[in-house]
Amino acid sequence: MTENSQSSTPTQDSGTSTPGSSSAGDAPATEFKVYKPPNSSTTSAPLEELPDSYFTPSPADLKAAQATLSARTRSLVDAPLQVRAQREAAEKSKRDRWPNTTIRVRFSDRTQLEKIFPSTDKIRSVYAFVRSSLRDDVKPIKFILYQSPPKRDLKVSDPNVRDLSLAQLQLAPSSVLLLRFEDESLNGTNVPAPLLPSIAESAIELPKPPSAEADPRKVEKSATPPTTSTTSTGKKIPKWLKAGLSTRLALLAFRFSYSFPGK
Repeated sequence: MTENSQSSTPTQDSGTSTPGSSSAGDAPATEFKVYKPPNSSTTSAPLEELPDSYFTPSPADLKAAQATLSARTRSLVDAPLQVRAQREAAEKSKRDRWPNTTIRVRFSDRTQLEKIFPSTDKIRSVYAFVRSSLRDDVKPIKFILYQSPPKRDLKVSDPNVRDLSLAQLQLAPSSVLLLRFEDESLNGTNVPAPLLPSIAESAIELPKPPSAEADPRKVEKSATPPTTSTTSTGKKIPKWLKAGLSTRLALLAFRFSYSFPGK
């Protein structure tokens, strides 16, 4: 069952109101952002080829990965031992750290609505905001907000969803939710997002992603010449592949000596 039809008036606790009130057909009186679909020129731009050294983990990378893995293992091992008070304390700490949650709702044409909600709000506040932003002829049509991948429907009718806060739903501090209408004719990638005209006209371009030159990890690694070997054809072998080949050759030599001890 999909989300039930709700009032087009946004909740009062889900945003900062702007001066003035909204009438029927106007944009909701809350602060938010709307982003245009990305241009094809930006999505089809060729990616810069990275050197082999970029993919070679540094000692700091390995240390950070090991620390993350150890922390995750400890959390899984200690989880059954946590009492209710400890879990509540952890949830309170998370709420104190992220009092607000930024939600982006992406339509099928990749238009995006962005709004900041209190992390204590329920998912119904997000539904109410999205519905209030739709055209009047689309407001009565049911829709579902979901995450993907993995696919996870966030239905108001689901008791495991509707009674939890945005923080408890693991949406804090920021999340992107996809939108699917019950009417499939509204879900095409070439169908413009059915937003109120006043909202559609205020759409801005998506912020550009950081360029490769701005990546300090790449700059640091590029400053060190990569250590590579060459094959008989003159092609370079990455350092990580060379290490793998050496390990395999050592294993083959050990198996040969074990099978023929007199050789």
